[in-house]
Amino acid sequence: MSEKTRPLFGPGGNSKRFFDEGHKSTAEAAKWLFENGLDAYEYQGGNGIHGGAGTFGKIGSLMRENGIAVSLHAPYFISLSSTEPEKRDKSIEYIEQSVDAAGWLGAHTIVIHCGSCAKISREEATALSKDTLLRAVDRLSEKLEKHAVRLGIETMGKINQLGTLDEVLDICSVDKRLRPVVDFGHLNAREGGLFFGPDDYKRVFDSIGEKLGGGEADDLHCHFSKIEFTQGGEKRHLTFADTVFGPRFEPLMETVARYGYTPTLICESDGTMADDALLMKRYYETL
Repeated sequence: MSEKTRPLFGPGGNSKRFFDEGHKSTAEAAKWLFENGLDAYEYQGGNGIHGGAGTFGKIGSLMRENGIAVSLHAPYFISLSSTEPEKRDKSIEYIEQSVDAAGWLGAHTIVIHCGSCAKISREEATALSKDTLLRAVDRLSEKLEKHAVRLGIETMGKINQLGTLDEVLDICSVDKRLRPVVDFGHLNAREGGLFFGPDDYKRVFDSIGEKLGGGEADDLHCHFSKIEFTQGGEKRHLTFADTVFGPRFEPLMETVARYGYTPTLICESDGTMADDALLMKRYYETL
């Protein structure tokens, strides 16, 4: 079971309002998040891990002082399922850089994309992804244990990407140091609309519990945003103000409250991620 007694809410990266209010550095984000009633933050390393122990250590210390739980998004150019061995070897190096940064930040989860399956079968891609990750956790075992960090494998939004819920759970089943990161917006986009009521969300938690155990379902790391989609899946992230595309967050909050789940919910709305995360938190608190 989770050590948390309630869900945590926060943004993926710094929102437009954060900068509009005159803030420039992520080191300023911790106090800002606390003052805005939020308690989680995902550091964005998608374009690469830039910084060292000094920079990340300062951010991590400030986050702890303000009661903010931290996660880290690993570089987008990690390619777990590449058919080129050198690219997969390089991906393990990028994962190691992410683990080091997570240690300095005090991050509990590193979020990693599964990989592509555009040129090979989904089965081949899954096998390659598993192989890369098993080699990564073997190489990084001591660091993962030292920093108490787990590698999170994210569900993805485009059809030609590896990353259905079943694929992610299959990958995570090979080692306890791997955990699913459920992006509800991605799943909704790749299925052309999947989440409409509380039961639709409940099925995700049930699937995780059946495959990996109840603890993983209780203490899930999640991403949430409304996402525009086409026949190919995800097109672009939207804000909660959008009324055309989903999914709606209210049924998810109702499921979380009813069954006592304690996920960390990272909002990835387009520019309004902090404000929309707070909308989720406030709605949850009314239930």
